Amino acid sequence: MRNKLLAKLRTPDGNINPWVIAVTVTLATFMEVLDTSIANVALPHISGSLSAGADESTWVLTSYLVSNAIVLPLSGWFSSLIGRKRFYMSCVALFTLSSFLCGLAPSLGILVFFRILQGVGGGGLQPSEQAILNDTFPLEKRGMAFAVYGLAVVVAPTIGPWLGGWITDNFSWRWIFYINVPVGIISLLLTSVLVSDPPYMKATTVTRGFRIDYIGIGLISLGLGSMQIVLDKGEREDWLSSNFIVVFAVLMVIGIVAGILWELHEKEPVVDLRMLKNRNFALATMAMFFLGFVLYASTVLIPQFLQELLGYTAQLAGMALSPGGAVIMCMMPVVGFLVSKVDTRILITFGCVVSSIALFHMAGWDLGLDYGHAVRARMLQSFGLAFLFIPINVAAFAYVPREKTNMGTGIINLARNIGASVGIATVTTMLQRRSQAHQSRLMEHVNSFSAAYHNMINGTQARLVSAGSGVAQSADQAHGLLLNTVQRQSAMLAFVDNFKMLGVVFLAVIPILMLLKKPKAGGRKVPVH
Repeated sequence: MRNKLLAKLRTPDGNINPWVIAVTVTLATFMEVLDTSIANVALPHISGSLSAGADESTWVLTSYLVSNAIVLPLSGWFSSLIGRKRFYMSCVALFTLSSFLCGLAPSLGILVFFRILQGVGGGGLQPSEQAILNDTFPLEKRGMAFAVYGLAVVVAPTIGPWLGGWITDNFSWRWIFYINVPVGIISLLLTSVLVSDPPYMKATTVTRGFRIDYIGIGLISLGLGSMQIVLDKGEREDWLSSNFIVVFAVLMVIGIVAGILWELHEKEPVVDLRMLKNRNFALATMAMFFLGFVLYASTVLIPQFLQELLGYTAQLAGMALSPGGAVIMCMMPVVGFLVSKVDTRILITFGCVVSSIALFHMAGWDLGLDYGHAVRARMLQSFGLAFLFIPINVAAFAYVPREKTNMGTGIINLARNIGASVGIATVTTMLQRRSQAHQSRLMEHVNSFSAAYHNMINGTQARLVSAGSGVAQSADQAHGLLLNTVQRQSAMLAFVDNFKMLGVVFLAVIPILMLLKKPKAGGRKVPVH
């Protein structure tokens, strides 16, 4: 039976159809990226079900991000140590099992523990898939192949909040974890049959010694784990005014600085930071950081704007993002085709300009925004984002030796994830700070010397009295309505500031990306991650 199935999946030259392999390894990656955002809207249900406080329940998100961030840069080293296929299947198995156990968790502490394991398993999936696709597809088809991967990485965070809300409302929060199980099992079965390590990987795995850089692993884990905690908890704990944040900020600096110095002088580092001496790889890694920054920050801002200021439900706010995901799905194959025809710097510049235009358009939103305008703005932004993901990675790996691909994919994925965390922390903090600043400025005009203030209070009070409210009571209600209006306007102006900031970030990246060297046509294999 197995032989008949394999025969059907082979191409005329006897090899496994590469598109089958692409779909196989993308399945688990899609679910892993989905899990970075799907649990967000379920936190109130989780805390209520497990008798936990709102602050305690956020560790369900933080624990996953911390362990995920630690494993990402180490994935290339693990692949070289035990073999890429074996490492990938181990990650899928751990991710699937821990997902099932998360659904069964009887308490918050146990759920957080299994979320840590889930993040460990998920952290190795993206870099491994990128390297597998690179070795599976010939150069002329690689752009299209990584368009499939791009769909998983860019679309999954977009539909995560909507899907999580729908599952939680109609079933139970536990099913946001259970849905990973059948996908993981299918991925494991198909991977075991269809995927194999390339000859150079097998040779490296056999001849490589088993010396483990414990100090490097420890320092990197300490630095990245502490950084993720600081970024995720900073705004909630009021940053450096909290001893909790100060302690982890110190640990972050010690771990990252010491880890960089150690890895640069280590003969066989777990993370080869010397790869950043390659100009293209370094610049593209920085560009991927800012792509993650803007993509995830805007994905947080738009639903929050629609829910908090316009009264949308979580599901409806998520649906406002969904057409943007459809745009990316349609454009990724087009960009995968163009990347072999057009200079990557032109594609990246075009994508940055279009995304910036969309963000500046969002900066013109007000409290009278309708659903259609929100959807169209997100679709325009997504159209621009589609021109960034693949070309940036083409440029990144254009001059990277094939044996360094595994290590490079871990580094560039880490850059995107850190960018996402920094972006979310930045816009969350800016929302609070700018809202307070705008409210303070607007309240300067709310005083007894302002004719507009008196007109508004008197007009509102008159309408309340005509609606049946008492005279004394209507005065208090009028002042309450005025304060609510000021607060909503202040919040709206804070969102506008954030959208402007994100637009400026993309424009500022363009001159730096002009320093990229054009990939050599017909040169060495170029992984399009």
